[in-house]
Amino acid sequence: MPRGSPRFREWLEMSERLCPRDEAEVVEAVRWAVSNGRTLDVAGSGSKAGLGRHIQTDATLELGGLFGVTLYEPEELVLSAKAGTTVAEIEALVAASKQMLAFEPMDFGPLLGVAPGGGTLGGLMACNLAGPRRPSAGAARDHALGIRAVSGRAEAFKAGGRVVKNVTGYDLPRGLAGSYGTLAAFTELTIKVLPRPETVETLLLLGLDPAAAAGAMSAAVGSYYDVSGAAYVPEAVAAAIPAVAGAGASVTALRLEGVAPSIRHRRGKLEEILRGRGTLSFLDAEASLAFWQAVRDVTPFAAFVTSPPRGEVGAAAAPGEGTGRAPSPSPRPLPVGERETHALWRVSVAPMAGPSIGAALAGLGARCLYDWAGGLVWVEMPGAEPQTAAVRAAVAAAGGGHATLIRASAAARAGEEVFQPLDPITGALIARMKNGFDPGRVLSPGRMYAGV
Repeated sequence: MPRGSPRFREWLEMSERLCPRDEAEVVEAVRWAVSNGRTLDVAGSGSKAGLGRHIQTDATLELGGLFGVTLYEPEELVLSAKAGTTVAEIEALVAASKQMLAFEPMDFGPLLGVAPGGGTLGGLMACNLAGPRRPSAGAARDHALGIRAVSGRAEAFKAGGRVVKNVTGYDLPRGLAGSYGTLAAFTELTIKVLPRPETVETLLLLGLDPAAAAGAMSAAVGSYYDVSGAAYVPEAVAAAIPAVAGAGASVTALRLEGVAPSIRHRRGKLEEILRGRGTLSFLDAEASLAFWQAVRDVTPFAAFVTSPPRGEVGAAAAPGEGTGRAPSPSPRPLPVGERETHALWRVSVAPMAGPSIGAALAGLGARCLYDWAGGLVWVEMPGAEPQTAAVRAAVAAAGGGHATLIRASAAARAGEEVFQPLDPITGALIARMKNGFDPGRVLSPGRMYAGV
């Protein structure tokens, strides 16, 4: 139906799910919300709907209808796609040209009880996702070149460009990354892609305690031997990762990527550095890929699945195609067991402080997985209670950092500070950004912090 027509307005009034098909309809939907004092929960496929504070809005603005890769130039290492294009489609497309998303975005679906493969490019940037390669390659915001978006004022705008040298003015792509849809609704994004390593191996040290593992990882990532991933998995958690389940001990993993001769040389040098710290072993390319995907997606702490997930996501749309294919369906919830109710935290601290987080929470029965050489600690509590005071006290005792409540009941997410509490200066800055982009508090109000 024509935009702006009475029937279109009536559809907006009666629907709790607004599903625009292009940027102009996004503008129209937000304009309607502004004019009528309504609030909108900005979403892509809904795979990360459980992240952030639990909020109630008048309608959901679903951007999954904006799909398709609009530009892909492998020789220029650049890709543009509509915000509702799934990450799985994009990764399949660039993999065919032996390229990758270097920041290694995780799939939150299984952690939140949703089938894997449904996350979108817009959601990826809205949450500023990154995986084990984060310390060396950066996060999603570090690979953003340009955006198109609609603000809470119902104004379409663009920022950045399709090549780095054309990016001028305020760096809005980076500024809006990680805003969880509270400032603007992305409609199209341009990102950098990079060549994929020829092969990969993983050097393992078995049987270390967390403090010894942190020392070993520090020595490895501080060496000249280009370690692209460093993780520590306690024995009980490693048993849930098939690639290392047979180790029968804790696993300290160091990833080496590149051409095979270089990997062999660097692995030998690292073995010399680390010999005597623990039992040495390694994973070949196939096992390494499986292991690091499990670390990336924190699969040992995933919601318990009792039936297989849905089929694979379809092939990517060719560059320039944005119509003629139905949008990917929203990820369906997976059947889940008791473990879904266990609260889950994502804690970022100085790498050598990671073990102190696990030690402080061990008495509560928490289980941990350490990524980023110990700087990222995933903490699964023994039950549904987040035990926020204990987690934040552990972070403070470790010298400070950020603790984000990733999984908890809706009641807990509504009543707790899900994100790290803000100091007054940062809080005032965020409020000013909200006032600039969304003065009417239309877009996902309160998703990150109450009042904004």
